[in-house]
Amino acid sequence: MTPKHILIVEDERPIREMIAFGLKRAGFEVREAEDSRSARSALADRRPDLMLVDWMLPDTSGLELTRSLKRERETRDLPIIMLTARAAEADKVAGLDGGADDYLTKPFSPRELLARVNALLRRASGQDEGEEVARGALLLDRAGHRVNSSGRPVVMGPTEYRLLEFFMLHPDRVYSREQLLDRVWGGNVYVEERTIDVHIRRLRKALEDFDCDQYIQTVRGAGYRFSVRVDA
Repeated sequence: MTPKHILIVEDERPIREMIAFGLKRAGFEVREAEDSRSARSALADRRPDLMLVDWMLPDTSGLELTRSLKRERETRDLPIIMLTARAAEADKVAGLDGGADDYLTKPFSPRELLARVNALLRRASGQDEGEEVARGALLLDRAGHRVNSSGRPVVMGPTEYRLLEFFMLHPDRVYSREQLLDRVWGGNVYVEERTIDVHIRRLRKALEDFDCDQYIQTVRGAGYRFSVRVDA
């Protein structure tokens, strides 16, 4: 099996080398970049399977680099983990809203980083879930494009189905309207961000009779998430 290729974008050499050592020992192929410019050069040479991006880079910030990559067709699906010492909730929201798929606060252990990397690679390749996905009282049949709750069919439109499928595959994670447009509708379709709210309402309406509408949660100022924990 060809090893997965990871690009580390980190300006502090000791941290970069420590991360690279752990990933290489775990069987990954690793390349390193010290700033956004060298990261762009590495991307032009070869697209990695995943990127680790430090927030504070000496030229363009890692957050701006991530935002720009998520806007481009060739890299918008590239899994990115943001690495940063900024631990405030507002910073985490900004990082995730900027397009990062995960957020890891320094200092972190090599084991935690490796676990995050492996989990994100599984999600990106669709290996995390089979043909059926169960979350709370909902069962989603991906092959048949059907949703059931306690053996009863949940009727919804095709857009609401795609939205629910995406949410159920990525639970407990906040997504902004812009991110949902990119992930569910795709970058080649023009849809206003507020259209998301309409489909969210329709999805909640479809789930209401099954007491599952509370799974679709609004996070004020950030976006939406799917969680079976009502207190999430």
